[in-house]
Parts: sequence; structure tokens; C-alpha cells
Amino acid sequence: MKGYNYLLLLTLCLGFFSCKTEKKPETKKIKGLTSYVNTFTGTDGPGNTYPGAVLPFGMVQLSPDNGLPGWDRIAGYFWPDSTIAGFSHTHLSGTGAGDMYDLLLMPLNSRFTESLTPEGRYRPYSKFSHNQEKASPGYYTVDLLSSGIKVELTTTARVGFHQYTFPKDEKSQIILDLGYSLNWDAPVDTKITIEDKQTITGYRKSKGWARDQRVYFVMKFSKPIDSIQLFENSKEKDSSSVNGKFTRIVANYKTDTDEKILVKVALSSASIDGARKNLEAELPDWNFEQTVTAAETKWEQYLSKITIKGTESQKELFYTNLYHCFLTPSLHSDVDGAYKGADGKVHTANGYNKYDTFSLWDTFRATHPLYTILNTEETEDMVKSFLSHYDETGLLPVWSLAGNETNMMIGYHAVPVIVDAYFKNIPIDAKKALEACVASATEKGRQIDTYMELGYVPTGENHENWSVSKTLEYAYNDWCIAQLAKALGENDIEKTFSKRANNWKNLYDDSSTFFRPKDAQGNFGSPFSAKEYTREFCESNAWQYFWFVPHDIDGLINTLGKEKFAVKLDSMFTYYPTAEDKLPIFSTGMIGQYAHGNEPSHHVSYLYNNIGKHWKTQQMVRKIIETQYSTKPNGYCGNEDCGQMSAWLVFSAMGMYPINPANGIYSLTSPLYEEAIIKLENGKQFIITAENQTEANFYIQSITLNGKPYDKLTLNHKQIMQGGKLHYILGSKPNKELIKK
Repeated sequence: MKGYNYLLLLTLCLGFFSCKTEKKPETKKIKGLTSYVNTFTGTDGPGNTYPGAVLPFGMVQLSPDNGLPGWDRIAGYFWPDSTIAGFSHTHLSGTGAGDMYDLLLMPLNSRFTESLTPEGRYRPYSKFSHNQEKASPGYYTVDLLSSGIKVELTTTARVGFHQYTFPKDEKSQIILDLGYSLNWDAPVDTKITIEDKQTITGYRKSKGWARDQRVYFVMKFSKPIDSIQLFENSKEKDSSSVNGKFTRIVANYKTDTDEKILVKVALSSASIDGARKNLEAELPDWNFEQTVTAAETKWEQYLSKITIKGTESQKELFYTNLYHCFLTPSLHSDVDGAYKGADGKVHTANGYNKYDTFSLWDTFRATHPLYTILNTEETEDMVKSFLSHYDETGLLPVWSLAGNETNMMIGYHAVPVIVDAYFKNIPIDAKKALEACVASATEKGRQIDTYMELGYVPTGENHENWSVSKTLEYAYNDWCIAQLAKALGENDIEKTFSKRANNWKNLYDDSSTFFRPKDAQGNFGSPFSAKEYTREFCESNAWQYFWFVPHDIDGLINTLGKEKFAVKLDSMFTYYPTAEDKLPIFSTGMIGQYAHGNEPSHHVSYLYNNIGKHWKTQQMVRKIIETQYSTKPNGYCGNEDCGQMSAWLVFSAMGMYPINPANGIYSLTSPLYEEAIIKLENGKQFIITAENQTEANFYIQSITLNGKPYDKLTLNHKQIMQGGKLHYILGSKPNKELIKK
């Protein structure tokens, strides 16, 4: 038996060592695309972005507020600052409008010293350091140095989720301050009701850029509150509910070392009941880590719509910009479809998600065309959102926010978004859409009535600003309407708007070769200097608006003459402002008179393709990418503008851009990456590859499409949606014979 036991033991040992030597191959974890996103890009300089937690097109933008007003803090957060006043649930991304900042929460304890606002209201601020601050898509964390409290934030589409890790303290607190406001925003009516020791409800109605904003909420705490203090207009009330312009609740706790207290905040624009339904549907449990993982998974899904091969820094630049494309527009309807409409009434979005936050003067140019490739379902819902706005107001949105029309900026640029969607076979109610387009193009306001009478918007003492810009943008929108009318067989409408589409010619001055202001009697205004920023040009000058005839570039070239057009285009990028020139705040990212920091310039570098000088497009686009973008906090040269600045980079890095955002044609340049794979929602892929891709090799030597020589510098939307492969061979010198004449 001893011999048998010995043999058995020997066999087992040999088997054990045999298993030890047969190592399984290690599975290398693939680096997620979210790891390439820097959510702090744009939080310094003019970018005006925020770093907090948000889902793609989410209703909640849960982010830190420094608590200080000013242009640099439009999004609530400014990288150079060192204080945090709290964490509010709504923010605008990259705009010049100081609004939102709703429902400010702030954890604190006995280490804080009290400070008062000018109105006599308590306002705690904490010091923080970027060394103790991290963020990724759907997640944000910071250590509050003034209290030792660790803050972590994540979110679902409609519910913000806070996790606070407290030190041991007898006087730990969580404050909700509905009176908190910043910049243009101001509360007009707020209410807090204590439902039980773990639940409070209420609303914040405010007036700012959005003149009638309503945020209803349901807030739940993971731990029963030890004691509660309610304040109404700075006075403590012994009541279960307070209602006033300024209301505040203080939830008092005794906390142990590293004790975690979680808070869920569900939002609704329609009602408290709507917020409650959103909470129950989206976040019924208290699993913070699971919610973070779900947010990351959602972002991974959206970012993986395009996968690229390139260097690590190239991936960081691309995915940081692609991330910013998906922050707006914002979900506006509840899980049951209810939302606050632009008419002030509660409506229901049946069978679609209602979106708002439409910065259309910016985003019609490239952001929405990008959505027609990557987000066809959301685009369908966005068009339905436009038409619901039309149902409520009789007009399409201009710049809509939180169920309000702000009428900011110019044009009726919902029109090109609608028309582009229609011709790209995204399902829309075309008949109703045309009706809405015509209504917006014939309203009496915004000088459209005068434009229809004279064929241009006049300048003069009794007229509004931006007359030249309005004329050019109205003419483009009119062309879009004519195309839709033609497709629907509405001949009279087509004839009317085709004629109006030529109104850009009415302000062209042959002597100066610019579009110039003209009074109601038909006289050009004098004196005139093309590089000056005057009231007749919207955030631009005559140089920057000369190129805005996207529907008739050939007509513009013929009007000036091809040679003069080429010289003028060169001058656009070489005629730099002098030290004596007074540049306004929006003229940033200057290359000559080209201002990449503002949208009217965005298509100009691609116009070389239209005059047979394609190598200059390749040269200039690459220069713009290299000089006007980075992933640093000041990585945007101008306002990021709800995705437009980022969409330019995403398109251009793939080697294309829509000069005319409504004709489904993309102008081509050399791609920045070795490979970009667009995963289309129809299950197909469009692959863009570049051979000999180096920093110095950005000139196109040849192109093939699906293996066959390709002799065009345009690509249409249908070609992309069919799937296929566009292949470039690049080199260090221009191939001026790339396109045979």
C-alpha cells in the first residue's frame, strides 16, 4: 500500500507541475475609446466647454461650477479657477450664452467657513486642485480640499447620480440651493417639498437666455437625513415645504470615516411626476459603479461609430472631438414623452425623443451632416422635434433651448437640416416640412418681410444689424426650400424660392469685389473697409462673409472671375490683421482674415477644390488641424459651439467636408489617419485608408474607390451609405495633375 500511495502522490505531483507549465496565453485588454477622450479640452481659452458627466444627447449635464460669473465661465467651469461652488445638473457646451446651471448640490462639513452672497444668502466654496480631479465620458470626480470630501458624479440620460465620500464629522451636510444662479440665469420661482427623510421634490423656474425654463425634480438620498433645514428667501422655515425666488435645503448628517452617501436627481421639463417616472425607469437601484460602467458602455458604443488607426495623440484628438459632437442637442422629453413646449404648454412626443438645444447657426454646417452619417435615428427625431416646434409656434426653431425660442443669431437654418435629411432618405413628413420651411421663410419678423420686398436686407439708422449676413444666409436657406419644393412637385414654391436664392447677387459690389451693405434706396454704404467688423456682418467682416454662397459656388466664381477668385482666396489666408486692428472677441483662430474660431469661415479652405487648386485645400486643411486644435484645456481656438468646431475636425481628419450642407456632397482632402472605418447604421462600413501616411505626406498622389481609379474630389452621401473603400496614396509634394481637366 505504501508503494501505491507513493506512486499516486508522484503522479499527482507530476500532473500538478505539468499543469503549471502549460500557461494559457494572456488576454490583452483592448484599450477603450473612452480612454482617448479628454473632457477638459475646451475648459480654458474661448472653448467654453464643461468636464462633467453626461450621456450622448442626454438631458442631464452634471458638472462642477466654479461659482464665478463671466465670459470665460459660460459653461460654469474655467480651468484656471481653483474653487468649486457645487455641482449643477444642466450646462451648455461651447456656447457664448450664460444660462442653465440648474439644481446646485454641494456636500460640506464643519471645516467650511460661512460666506454670504451680496443678497445675504449662504454660499459655500471649496478649494480644489487638478491633481485631485479626474474625468472620463460619463464620469467625473474631485476631492474638495476645504472639507476632505470626495465627490464622484455619473448619470443616466435623465438622472444625475452623486456619490460623496465623507470624513468623520458631526456636521456633514448636503445642500441643494435653488437660488444659485450664474451669468444670464436668474430664478423666478422655486419650490422644495420634503416627502420623507430620503426624498425631496420640487422645481426651479428661471429666466435667462431661455426666458421660461422649468426644471422639475425628484431627489433621493441613500441614507435617511438626520435633520433637515429649509430656507425661503434666506429665512429658515419650520415647514415641510418652501416656495419663493430663493429656496434652499440643508440635509444634516453625522458621518463616519469614508462613509458614502449617494444622491439621485431625476429631471423633467414637464412635471414632478415626470421626473419620478424618469427616476423609476432609469435608476431604480443604488449601484453607482454599475451606472458608471453603463455610461462608459454607452459612450463606447457612440465613439466606436468611427474607428481609426493612428498614433495615440491622433486618437486623443479625434475621439475628444467626436465626443463633443454628441453632447448636444439635449434630450427634452420624459420616458413617457412629456415635455415643456415652446408655447409654454406640456406636450407629448409620441413615438420619438424630443430634443432641444439647437445651435443651428453653427451646427447646420457640419454637425448635422455628420449626424446623417452616424446618427440617422436621432436625426429623424431631431427633424420631428423641429416640426413639433413649428406646431407650437408656427415657425421652425432658430436657436431653441429648454423649450424656448431665443431667436439668437440669424437665418432659418432648421431648413437645410430638414432638406438634407429628406434627400438622404431619412424618414420625415415632407409635406409638413415644406409647409414649415415656407412659414419660416415668410414671417414678418427678423427683417424677412423687407428682404422679400427688396431682395436684400437693407442697412440704415432704422434697421437692425447684420444686414449683409442675413441676406446671404436667407438666400442659401431659400435655395434649400426650392430643392425640397421641386422634389415634391410644388412648382410655384420652387419658382419663388429659386428666384430668392439669387438674392446674394443684390449686395455684390463689383468695384470692391465684396458684398457690401446697401440702404433701402439701393445705395451702397460708404466708407467701406472689408476687414472692419461692422454691424452689417454677423460676428464677422466682409472678408469672412464673401465666401458664403454655398449653393452657388460656381456662380460666385464666375461673378468674380476664376483668376481673381483664386487670388482673393490666397489673400484670405495671407492678409493678416495688424496690431492696430481691433478684433472682436469672436475673431479667433486667425490665419490671415480666415477665422477658424467662428463658423462662417469653416468651409473656405475647401474652396480651392472648386478652382482646380486642390493641393492648396490639402495644405490649408492640414495647417488648420495642426494649429487650431489640441487636447489641452485651451484646445479649441473659439467657442466649441455645440459640436460644430468638433464636427469640422472629425470630417476633415477623415478627408472630407460638406461645403453645401444640404446637397449631400462632400469635398475631399487628404485624411489625417492611416485608416478610418465608419460603421453605418445600415450594417455596412465605409473605409478610408491612406498609404504613405506621415506628417510630411499630406498631398494626394492618387485615389481609388473600391479598387478603381477615382478622378473626382467630391464624394456623395449615397456612395458612403452603400459602403466601400476609399484609398489614398499620399506624398510630400503636390500632384497638380491629380484631376484631369
